[in-house]
Amino acid sequence: MELIFLPIGFFIIALVYSSVGFGGGSSYLALLALGIFSLAFPVIRSTALFCNIIVVTGGAIIFYKEGMLLFKDVWPYLISSIPAAYIGGFWPIKEQTFFILLGITLVLVPFLLWFQPKKNDRSKKPAIPENNSVKVILGISIGLLSGLVGIGGGIFLSPILHFLRWSEARKISALASVFILVNSISGLAGQFYRGVPEMKLSFLLPLLVAVFIGGQIGSRLGARKFDPLYIKRITAVLILIAGLNILKDHL
Repeated sequence: MELIFLPIGFFIIALVYSSVGFGGGSSYLALLALGIFSLAFPVIRSTALFCNIIVVTGGAIIFYKEGMLLFKDVWPYLISSIPAAYIGGFWPIKEQTFFILLGITLVLVPFLLWFQPKKNDRSKKPAIPENNSVKVILGISIGLLSGLVGIGGGIFLSPILHFLRWSEARKISALASVFILVNSISGLAGQFYRGVPEMKLSFLLPLLVAVFIGGQIGSRLGARKFDPLYIKRITAVLILIAGLNILKDHL
């Protein structure tokens, strides 16, 4: 069942998430954590990060070529989140604790996706003044959570930046893409330092192919074909159901 259902699900997730600048890690986790697959949680964490890397690499390259990625804008987030994500990936975490943390994360994420402003009005003053200290704090906190759970963190960072009104939508998507990329690599490195989980190539390869194809299609369609707000809200409902189901099974 997993050889058929998971690649199809991962393809759809990658297509949808890449269209709004995300990697899809939270939804990969939601699917992989379903009891019908009986996967070990180290495999769940690593698989989600591998898929994140495949999806957002293409998006980050596209944004860079378009001039949307500027070092002066991204460095405070990256220098603080990379070591934090590594620590989160390396940190020894019990299976029960992991699933509870994952469930809580999947319950919180939908609210961030749902209650985003329809349009980022740059004519308004920022909610708080933009400064590097706040960026570093955001990088550390989101990076640590990303490493622990096995996501890239862009799904937290992007809504926060929209609410703060620190940048325009396209630049926020560009920042989210590179943020997810570096945190996924760092978190995966932290996990692998503790030991590489037993992952069969016959399991991982179809998922990587599926998210690569979905991510390439989604990144090209983008907001030209999809309404990103409604995509995020539909996804939010599905993630909330998955998060509540995980908490029900592990609390």
